[in-house]
Amino acid sequence: MIAFEVNDMTCGHCVSSITRAVKSLDKDAEVRIDLATHRVEVEPATADADQLAAAIEDAGYTPVPA
Repeated sequence: MIAFEVNDMTCGHCVSSITRAVKSLDKDAEVRIDLATHRVEVEPATADADQLAAAIEDAGYTPVPA
């Protein structure tokens, strides 16, 4: 499990954007997002933490390892 705190994730659109970004990198990843706590958890199939962080950054957000 790889977890990030994404404090600039503020709405359902943000959740969708981050989910799409992760899935575009690793289509078999399991993504769990808690908007209230700004937590993104990913159980990757192939991607590593750096790749996931880069995908979330490319989507316009600021992931901080949790």
